[in-house]
Amino acid sequence: MAPFLHTDYSVAWICALPLEMAAGNAMLDKTHDRLSQPSTDPNAYILGELHGHYIVIACLPAGVYGTISAANLVSHLVSTFPRIQLALMVGIGGGVPGTPHDIRLGDVVVSRPVGKYSGVIQYDYGKALQDGHFEPTGILNKPPQTLLTHMARLEASQLAQGENSILKIISDVLNRNLDLKRRFSRPNGPDNLFCASYPHVGNESNCLKCDKTQLLDRSPRDTATPSVHYGLIASGDRVMKDSTARDLLAQQLGVICFEMEAAGLMDELPTLVIRGICDYCDTHKQKDWQQYAALTASAFAKLLLSVVPVSRTEDPGLLNQKVRHWIVPFAKNPKFVGRQHEVAELEKLIAAQDGPARTAITGLGGVGKTQVALQVAHRIRDRDNECSIFWIPCTSHAMVEQIFLNIVQTLGIPNANPAEAKEQAKTYFSSERAGRWLLIFDNADDAEMWSTLEQFLPQSEQGRILFTSRHLELAVDLTFSNIIAIPDMDRDTARQILEKSLIQRDLLNNHTKMITLLEQLAYLPLAIVQASAYINKKRIDLSTYSALLKETEKEAVKLLSEDFRDPGRYSDIQNPVMTTWLISFNQIQQQNRMAANYLSFMACIDPRKIPRSLLLSQVAKKETIDALGLLSAYSFISTDGTDISIHSLVHIASRNWLRENSLLNYWVERVADQLDEAFPDDHYTNRALWREYLPHALALMRGKEFQELLTDRTNLTDKIARCLAIDGRFNEAEVLYHQLIQIEQAKNGAEHPNTLISMANLASIYQSQGRLNKAEQLKLQVVEIRKTVLGTEHPDTLTSMANLALTFWSQGRWNKAEQLGLQVVEIRKTLLGTEHPDTLTSMANLASTYHDQGRLVESEQLQIQVMKTRKSVLGVEHPATMTSVHNLAYTWNSMGKHNKALQLMTECTRLRAKHLGPSHPNTLSSSDALAQWQETESHGSSKSIKRLKRTV
Repeated sequence: MAPFLHTDYSVAWICALPLEMAAGNAMLDKTHDRLSQPSTDPNAYILGELHGHYIVIACLPAGVYGTISAANLVSHLVSTFPRIQLALMVGIGGGVPGTPHDIRLGDVVVSRPVGKYSGVIQYDYGKALQDGHFEPTGILNKPPQTLLTHMARLEASQLAQGENSILKIISDVLNRNLDLKRRFSRPNGPDNLFCASYPHVGNESNCLKCDKTQLLDRSPRDTATPSVHYGLIASGDRVMKDSTARDLLAQQLGVICFEMEAAGLMDELPTLVIRGICDYCDTHKQKDWQQYAALTASAFAKLLLSVVPVSRTEDPGLLNQKVRHWIVPFAKNPKFVGRQHEVAELEKLIAAQDGPARTAITGLGGVGKTQVALQVAHRIRDRDNECSIFWIPCTSHAMVEQIFLNIVQTLGIPNANPAEAKEQAKTYFSSERAGRWLLIFDNADDAEMWSTLEQFLPQSEQGRILFTSRHLELAVDLTFSNIIAIPDMDRDTARQILEKSLIQRDLLNNHTKMITLLEQLAYLPLAIVQASAYINKKRIDLSTYSALLKETEKEAVKLLSEDFRDPGRYSDIQNPVMTTWLISFNQIQQQNRMAANYLSFMACIDPRKIPRSLLLSQVAKKETIDALGLLSAYSFISTDGTDISIHSLVHIASRNWLRENSLLNYWVERVADQLDEAFPDDHYTNRALWREYLPHALALMRGKEFQELLTDRTNLTDKIARCLAIDGRFNEAEVLYHQLIQIEQAKNGAEHPNTLISMANLASIYQSQGRLNKAEQLKLQVVEIRKTVLGTEHPDTLTSMANLALTFWSQGRWNKAEQLGLQVVEIRKTLLGTEHPDTLTSMANLASTYHDQGRLVESEQLQIQVMKTRKSVLGVEHPATMTSVHNLAYTWNSMGKHNKALQLMTECTRLRAKHLGPSHPNTLSSSDALAQWQETESHGSSKSIKRLKRTV
């Protein structure tokens, strides 16, 4: 007889435990030799015959149970054995005792549709309702119709004849195999069922210490003869050991058995579930019954297959027929949420007869491109039973070569070898005999790899190619701009991912904490799944994880570098966000050095609204466009007009990458050089520019790396402090001036001009904060030192005296303010002249003192003199001139010259609004005064007053 082929096998027999596989193997009429299988398929198989059916028995990996593990097993199985038509999940489960099903240990439960449910319910996936009820979400596939039909026929036959064929099958198997008989025979121990409210006593596996008065008294039954029960089976990722929860779910949903794998199979491969009952889903687990229960389930499976007709054709032309192939390494993700628009658009493009031959999904690493592609693959597989789907991970050259070899082997192409596999695959897929197909190239990020790989892409009207790529520019080249971008900030999707990923659902009750954490994780799907894995393992709440992220940048990096298991990602690649982006960092470095430099530069400043003018200068325009374009292509940055923003988590990852490569200090110094050159002085005309630069300068200064350079960066620090002071950010400015004073004193001494300038500036900050006594003390100190070192007539000494006079004025000490102000005015007139700005400032301050002393005429005369001189020397629109106009208007109003005051204040308001802006504090001060005077004196209509107030 010719050797068997993968296409000969039509029945899958799936087990969760080795003992279940052993029981299944014992049922076979004949076993077959093993066949070769793709290296991407990790499953272990037993092949054989049963009642003419060619059977594939597969078992989950040891110790790895649950719905996801089962789904992965089936995904590989159907790829290796493409003609599987029927599937049985055969093994042990926990029974639900009570009416109408009198379930006993050793009985068999078989899944069968009931009402709106298909036979299997995923009981840990759905909605917890307010009244304590649970509502499963979604309906799983039904078992194959042919199995349901012949199962009904078998049930009818059993009822009519009253015989128990299962017992006969078990007896025959055990008599043929004495070793199996010793281990799989029915236990001699009792079939005990305790009250639901009574828990197991002690740590032993038996119930010797349990109170026998808590046993339920059940009606007699021939328990040596297994009964078969048909109904709903509950499946989930947790072992059911709570009899109270068991009874509640059984009452709500009508289930009669609990197990852990079936829900992962039903949407991958419609399956009939057969469970031998080994316990009652309570704390009184009966492990002694497991082998026998596995045997009774296997016996029923054998009995069922004996009445199912064999569906196999011996036509020698069979192998030339088109076979749908499925080589996808991941099962369908039951926790997939959101992205419905992108999934629907991709399906539409791939299915369209005149659709593009190539399409790409692009987006930031970790945004969920692979999951979207996987969802599309499974949806096309469910919808189109003739389309073959092949998944090629592009994580390395070696991986691509291996997958292509697996593909040509699966296709049965003769003389398959690694050197020619890609060309052989191209030839096959370009031919009509390939039928409809979809190739998915996942992680197509490496431009160098694709410079050689693109020539092997097939072309066919029946075929489509889908890429997932972080590299937008490469995706454009590969697909001729047929791109679907995955947005990296989808709040609703992010919330759903967190809800699906957390075990402790009560953590989601605090909406504020949930939103805070999602914002910290930038709504990035991979970061959310990673955070959930950590929270689940450590049993912490959302606030604790959020606090760890906030603690320090180093702690945030540690959290985002924590590896975790994810069945939807490649097992040979680390999953953390930080590790994921390292690949992109390295690719950017290789492709464009300037792009890497810009990324390093932006890592040292605030990640939001970075002006292009702040970036490294002396770079050609095209070079800048290419570099920023590459960063944008990887979704690391986004642009808005002339501003650039870097993704917040990419910002942290970039800093960590620089730190790990001992480059952070170097780049902090380069950025400091650039800021020192670009940051403007505190002239009022530079206000808009310094406000753009301030967030980035402050972000740079906050880092400990900059603090180590602070001694050599006093000029930049002083410019930043001055601008902060002008903007009214006095507390921030105070901190910087304290630092400057310490540096200057240590470097130059307490009497150095730079030290005294910083002290004077700090004193001004104190005065602006209303801390007048501290301002006076510090200003007196500066005045005395400058008199001693520089002399009374030195400009710096006079400035200090004028500032001290201003403090006296603020304290209401008019005589001292006048005395010192007059002294400064006379000296400045002599040394600088009456038209010098400093002289005029001193005269204006003296005029204010006269005003507050009630000496209005003297104040008016002096203010008129100052205003006229400033108009002549500085111009009408200069801020100092407008200040003189404002002050003179106040004096005229105080003198009762209301019309003149209103005219002057109106002009002042107009000029300030034009040159400083309507929201500037000086403009608002003039507008407020004008509105108040108009209302008080009833000048102008009330309508114009209200309009003016609205403008203010």
